[in-house]
Amino acid sequence: MTRDALALSYLAKCRLRLEILQFALERGGYSDVVREAQECVELALKGMLRTVDVDPPRVHEVGPQLLRNRSRFPADLDIDSLAKISRELRKDRELSFYGAEDLVPTEAYGLAEAEQALEWAREVVQAAERVIGAASP
Repeated sequence: MTRDALALSYLAKCRLRLEILQFALERGGYSDVVREAQECVELALKGMLRTVDVDPPRVHEVGPQLLRNRSRFPADLDIDSLAKISRELRKDRELSFYGAEDLVPTEAYGLAEAEQALEWAREVVQAAERVIGAASP
């Protein structure tokens, strides 16, 4: 499998996840939206990194890798914003899924958090479509 094929596969998975996020949002699965949005963002950003010949790290938060490689991306792409989104969603990755002794995910995450996470996921997928699509044959 080529680097471009893998990045395109990631992008296809992200597009499907956006539909799943909307489905979960409409049904009140707010903590699930936050968790899945993080995964969508992670996958999109890793696809972008692959597209510019950077092997993405095996971690959930790839913002630092984006920042280190900003010169490989279009100059008008807001890499700082993408890195910030990655960092913000990473903070809630485990809590939105597993919770904690003092945090029940279905009670802790509401509509506002879910809508923000979905908006961020859409923003990152749009950036990925631009970067990955531009590299496709």
